[in-house]
Amino acid sequence: MTKNDKRDVAVFRYSIISDLVNARDLNWGEQERLIREKCSRKWSIPFSEKTRISRGCILNWVKAYKDSNGDIRSLYPRGRKDKGKSRAMDEDTCLSLLQLRKQMPKATVPILMDEMIARNLVTPGVELKSSTVYRFLNQHGIMRQKAPAEDRRKFEAPGPNELWQSDVMHGPRIEVDGKLRKTYLIAIIDDHSRLISHGEFYLSEGLPSYLDALEQAFLKRGLPRKLYVDNGPAFRSKHLEYITASLNVALIHARPYMPQGKGKIERWFKTVRTNFLPRFRGHSLLELNEALDLWINEGYHHKKHGATGQSPFERFTAQLQCLRSAPENLRDYFRKVARRKVAKDRSITFNGKLYEAPVPLIGNRVELLYHDHDPDHIEVKWKSKSYGILRPVDLHINCRVKRDDNNQNDVIITTDGMGYKGGSLL
Repeated sequence: MTKNDKRDVAVFRYSIISDLVNARDLNWGEQERLIREKCSRKWSIPFSEKTRISRGCILNWVKAYKDSNGDIRSLYPRGRKDKGKSRAMDEDTCLSLLQLRKQMPKATVPILMDEMIARNLVTPGVELKSSTVYRFLNQHGIMRQKAPAEDRRKFEAPGPNELWQSDVMHGPRIEVDGKLRKTYLIAIIDDHSRLISHGEFYLSEGLPSYLDALEQAFLKRGLPRKLYVDNGPAFRSKHLEYITASLNVALIHARPYMPQGKGKIERWFKTVRTNFLPRFRGHSLLELNEALDLWINEGYHHKKHGATGQSPFERFTAQLQCLRSAPENLRDYFRKVARRKVAKDRSITFNGKLYEAPVPLIGNRVELLYHDHDPDHIEVKWKSKSYGILRPVDLHINCRVKRDDNNQNDVIITTDGMGYKGGSLL
């Protein structure tokens, strides 16, 4: 109870006894009448669920007030004299429990109780209750082991694209094909400037959506040196790790249950919730993303940021010489990789289809690079060298191709005016 709370209690108590301590020539009968009247009434007692006041309490308050020569502090509530001691357990049981807790600092209350009984540490006649044990240990500050305070400090990347923070925010529901669908805002923020490298609402927070957002961020703002992400399934993807490593971008994961490290992106999400979403009046995903893009590029990017004293766009463009541009073939870095062994007949089976590989790859385990949205366009690599795009096998044409003793095609079959040189990939 705080000092203000104690003062409020004292003022209430004084209101009860004021006519008893201030009245002159109050005879015994009149005093008893007043006390009986006060005891019969219901009161709203501060910090108490009781509504009645006993005769003994009133007399104790009167005596304490008179003995202190009218000091209101005499009516302050006092703490228990046996604070820290258990009324339900005797001293020997309490001491044994404290000693056992030191021996078993991580044990739960039920385990401690079982151990006390097993070791005959409970005084006969004393009944252990979990609430009593917990309260007793908690009063002594040994119920929960406090973790040491961590040395957390504010940080800021020294320049643009040194560090990006990225996360996902649950967005509003929008209408898709006549149904309401939940949206997810995937956003990437530059730690130094607070510029939004890319932000877009998707219908999923899965890996394909995140890779699409990341690719657009690379195209618009260049490559960061570090990418700081959460621990969600999309961020723990091996495919994402491969992409970032290939582009020389360090992928860093936040510590679980430690959102403080992603404070900048979380703060921006709060801005989206308070400044953007309440003003949005559209219904479709396209309208939502068009409004967000306008709000970011014409509003947020050009407003002075409270933490930096500059607008995000001004701060980001102040050191353009430090930026790394994305490679021209950036899209190729986002392809998935599968590994297959080339059979003796030069064929490769992938996704239930049969493809034809060049002769030098027979018997070798090769890499197949492809996009999910275009699974038939597959590049084949071996020892980091590209051997072109795989072509589906045409069994009818292959059965008519003749080869000489050196395994070279010596007959070219022409079908419908189109020339086909069997086995040639390059």
